[in-house]
Amino acid sequence: MGEKNEIVYADSFWRDADKLPKEAQEKLPELFEMLAENAFDPRLHTKPLGPPLVGRYSFRITRDWRAAFRFDGDHRVKILMAGNRDKIYQRLKRTL
Repeated sequence: MGEKNEIVYADSFWRDADKLPKEAQEKLPELFEMLAENAFDPRLHTKPLGPPLVGRYSFRITRDWRAAFRFDGDHRVKILMAGNRDKIYQRLKRTL
């Protein structure tokens, strides 16, 4: 098996995580372990984001909640933020 990804977190992610529903918060440790093993594990439903968010990705926390990340090197994943699927992409655009 290949090298595990190092997972690092933006400060903004932790603020977002505190606001997630309890069900979503409880899933995060398992999802981060999957992300460390393989950022494209099919259970994560990882999607590359299109312009202007090229280079960023999202994965599914629950049906309605997503987390956004980017690769910072070959085996380093930075979790940028989490939020409702209807709003997270607009928030990401404001950080560009």
